[in-house]
Amino acid sequence: MDSWKAVLRADPTDWLLEPGDPSVRYFALTGLLGLPQDRPEVVSARQDIMQTGLVPRILSKQEAGGYWGVAEDFYMRSKYKGTVWSFLLLAELGADGGDERIRAACEFILEKSQDQQSGAFSYVGAKRGGGQHSKVVPCLTSNMVWALIRFGYLDDPRVRRGIEWITTYQRFDDGDAAPPKEWPYHHEACWGRHTCHMGVVKALKALSEIPEDKRSDDGRRTIEQGAEYMLRHHVHMRSHDPGRVAKSSWVKLGFPLMWQIDALDILLVLTRLGYHDPRMQTAVDLVISKQDDQGRWILENTLNGRMLVSVEQKGKPSKWVTLNALRALKGFCG
Repeated sequence: MDSWKAVLRADPTDWLLEPGDPSVRYFALTGLLGLPQDRPEVVSARQDIMQTGLVPRILSKQEAGGYWGVAEDFYMRSKYKGTVWSFLLLAELGADGGDERIRAACEFILEKSQDQQSGAFSYVGAKRGGGQHSKVVPCLTSNMVWALIRFGYLDDPRVRRGIEWITTYQRFDDGDAAPPKEWPYHHEACWGRHTCHMGVVKALKALSEIPEDKRSDDGRRTIEQGAEYMLRHHVHMRSHDPGRVAKSSWVKLGFPLMWQIDALDILLVLTRLGYHDPRMQTAVDLVISKQDDQGRWILENTLNGRMLVSVEQKGKPSKWVTLNALRALKGFCG
């Protein structure tokens, strides 16, 4: 028996493998059972993602130019129905990066949101193309880099520039010194005296998507710094008072999180990067405590009603939260 299953009240794996949600089935087959990509059931699940469920519903609302809604309003006013958000959700659901509609969305994001001066991503487009240099933010940059890598753009020079921006500019200040004020640190909400946890976690998530043998020295250094920052906070607690939760919403587990985070999301990123540190135990215990008698986790936090599609039902057992909980527990417990 896998050691991580010893902490479960029951094994929900068969529930996750049901055909109703092809994305969950695919990630359970590969991430929990460890089946290779060429196994017939994995191939079938991957094909089903593009044919049934949420992915084709989202793609059916895409405009011919590769965007959703109004082209110019890809981030701010269109939360969470515009291009950036639909793009992120498709990546979370495991949509096929080889599909021409996904490729069109990737090109739209790179053309309209990427700052041509720095390689980062902006929440406002510039009049002459690309994203506005002054509107670059770290969580958006990392989210776009993560999704683009998932869709097969790792070796694209434009995405490499985005990765370099993360490894150059992402900071891990813990409120101990006055932060710099020059670009891109002028956004107080994103940086400030205490670095935004969301920015750190999304940076780690983006870098975790790069295969180990393709990570640069700067990438590995940034991962080490970012992981230590989160471990210093015991995942979701306060670094200067580890007995207190940093933010109450982080103990309510949800999917998808978009720019937000929770304790499970942080734990999943750290375990994906291979971390197994005693300072993660508080978060592990929290996750274990939230399962029901059938080994399932409830959807406690949701953006349903604000996205183009709804993902499961708040207050009900969630295949996505359960899948992520099992992946995190498997990564931590072995």
